[in-house]
Amino acid sequence: MRVSDFDFHLPEERIALRPARPRDAARMLHVASNGVFADRGVRDLPDLLQPGDLMVFNDTRVIPAALKGIRPARAVGGGGPVEVEVNLHKRIDASAWRAFVRPAKRLRMGDAIAFGETLEAGVTGKSEGGDVRLVFNASGAALDAAIAVAGEMPLPPYIARKRGVDEQDEADYQTLFATHEGSVAAPTAGLHFTPELMAALDARGVEQTRVTLHVGAGTFLPVKSDDTDDHQMHSEWCTVSTEAADAINAAKAEGRRVIPVGTTALRTIESLASGPGVIKAGSRDTDIFITPGSSFAITDMLMTNFHLPKSTLFMLVSALSGLDVMQRAYAHAIAAEYRFYSYGDACLLERTKR
Repeated sequence: MRVSDFDFHLPEERIALRPARPRDAARMLHVASNGVFADRGVRDLPDLLQPGDLMVFNDTRVIPAALKGIRPARAVGGGGPVEVEVNLHKRIDASAWRAFVRPAKRLRMGDAIAFGETLEAGVTGKSEGGDVRLVFNASGAALDAAIAVAGEMPLPPYIARKRGVDEQDEADYQTLFATHEGSVAAPTAGLHFTPELMAALDARGVEQTRVTLHVGAGTFLPVKSDDTDDHQMHSEWCTVSTEAADAINAAKAEGRRVIPVGTTALRTIESLASGPGVIKAGSRDTDIFITPGSSFAITDMLMTNFHLPKSTLFMLVSALSGLDVMQRAYAHAIAAEYRFYSYGDACLLERTKR
């Protein structure tokens, strides 16, 4: 499909710079399987679900993956000190990460970047788009601790361009379910949940399970191709435990709905699906790219936020509910002044009837 088919105009003022308070006070657009949509709120979620529905949450935890460093003056080849912005996006091993850097053109193979007095990384690989391989002078838990001291919350660029990161973001940009460290972006649909909402869902008889996908910064990369067939999807690590697989398989076998919370949870369960209605426990890197025409083995509904124009995530929701439906739904949301993107409002999408 043409990437331009997934474009729309979003006024700047519709981009949320802070989350709703409390979190479950956000608005939510409900899009039914017949394409009819209605304005609701996140607190209406228990009324829109059925006893026995199974919600699947991503329990990844965001690390402070935004670093600022200095490339010292070069002794050979010239060039004075350069301030470098680094956004870690995929761990390679105990001491190495792939990262997006700015200004990438000022870095060479073999350059060192200092992050404060003790943490340092060497550039050992470069690719297009400002992506580099960094090897740090620490590894494992020691590196994690050093990054926690030197780094900041990696807010999406459309927020970071408008304001600085502050202490409030340390809490705001983690979900209630955040357990396993490794993400460099939040699974933002999960940000809407509070203990009170979880209690209401439990009282309704809605079940829950958890999977893990460590979100990479590639989720914010623009699609530069003109045709979706030419786009190379970024890869992210995900896992489904035996317990989660058993819960999902039981729900599907009994005809109950499986509802991932967020596109990351959806991509995880669809990546580990072994056939219609069946999922296997396991771990893997996934670069699954879901566009209109893709089939869904597990997903019946999706709770998610509003996504960027021409993004892989808008393509995903269009695959679930139909491109024409999502274009109309987003146009309605913009006119009705919904709040967009990571700190914005939510959608509850039913899979379209085919």
